[in-house]
Amino acid sequence: MRIETLNQVAGLYKLNKPAKTTNTTGVAAGRDQVQISRVGKDYQIAKQAVADASDVREDKVADLKAKIAAGTYQVSTDDFASKLLEKYNALQA
Repeated sequence: MRIETLNQVAGLYKLNKPAKTTNTTGVAAGRDQVQISRVGKDYQIAKQAVADASDVREDKVADLKAKIAAGTYQVSTDDFASKLLEKYNALQA
């Protein structure tokens, strides 16, 4: 093995050393940020309002219960027959 070749190879490795990094203590660390658009905020408000709304309309239920209890609730036979046929046809399709 030739010594001068070894010195040349060693010299190449010394030249290609990475440069030292500088200290970045003066730089503030970046932080992730999230910004929600106005449309997103409106959607969130609407979604919350729907979630808070009751599935049962208490005023309608109370009115119907009172009519049934008093015996004054009347069902139209034509309306009943139409709805019955509508449901039957929907099940057949």
